[in-house]
Amino acid sequence: MGARTLIRNKRTGWRGTVNWRCHVAMALGALLLPMMAMAAPLSGTLGSVGSDTLGGLMTQWGERLSARHPEVRLQVQASGSGTAPPALAEGATRIGAMSRPMTEAERADFIARQGHPPVAVPVALDALTLFVHRDNPLTSLSLAQVEALFADTHFCDQTPAIQRWGALGLDGDWASRPVARFGRNTASGSHALFKQEALCGGNFRRDVNELPGSSAVVAAVGRSREAIGYAGLGYPTAMVKVLALRDDEGTPRLPTHDNVVSGRYPLTRPLYVYVNLAPKERLPALERAFFDLVLSPEGQAVVTRQGFVPLPAQRLAAARRALRLPPLADVTQSSSN
Repeated sequence: MGARTLIRNKRTGWRGTVNWRCHVAMALGALLLPMMAMAAPLSGTLGSVGSDTLGGLMTQWGERLSARHPEVRLQVQASGSGTAPPALAEGATRIGAMSRPMTEAERADFIARQGHPPVAVPVALDALTLFVHRDNPLTSLSLAQVEALFADTHFCDQTPAIQRWGALGLDGDWASRPVARFGRNTASGSHALFKQEALCGGNFRRDVNELPGSSAVVAAVGRSREAIGYAGLGYPTAMVKVLALRDDEGTPRLPTHDNVVSGRYPLTRPLYVYVNLAPKERLPALERAFFDLVLSPEGQAVVTRQGFVPLPAQRLAAARRALRLPPLADVTQSSSN
């Protein structure tokens, strides 16, 4: 009878035929449905709030994420690191980009609202960088001079306030030129970290022009020959020059890859993406796809292209373990098969 088999129900005496092919197909379908669901393409929108310094990186990562998962979008709001903690605490976003660590007060507020601490995921390395106009002959500064240029207080050192470029050893017509100062606004993680590390927690001078973005700071410096400003490493233009900072031994250190990774450049910092993830909770699918990209060779290549420094291999592996992502060796092998 082929695929149809005669059967008899012993209890009722009913006799009939069963199409075994049909039943096998139904059974296989029941097994395949969960597998098909697991293989269904990701879709949805993931929002990020926070750092302007990380704005370009987040945008590029979002584009790569959409290339991997065409139905996924990353919406980036880059108004400053200070906007990330309240958005995370209130549940307005699940990921927040920050160019500094959260403060104890920010962590406490998050824990009070969410019931667990946030997870800080390092995603790249950066350096707070001093820029001058490209025509400025200055090549390096000591940290004491940085404080004297930008601080209204003298918590690090007693170097007198610097008003003109001649105080930094420049001669000729540069000697009498006044210094024009530019920096980030108070919502910025760069502002907070520069204040803590370069000014020893002191106050900025009132004549520091505070701007909302790193690009705006560098552009302002590029327009004025007397200007100096600070911003993230990934924002130089042809109109500005990066200054070296002298370490404790007086050796000038440019914010190169090696000096940043080793910490020999004095104002090195990690960049973070914070995520709202409870202990023992697995990353939801969209966040998992995002961090799997960011903490991969592809994602770290974006870091390099944007002018920042990728995470060393050990830190990259540790970040993946903390999020329970597969080891990079497994990722590389699966992608090559």
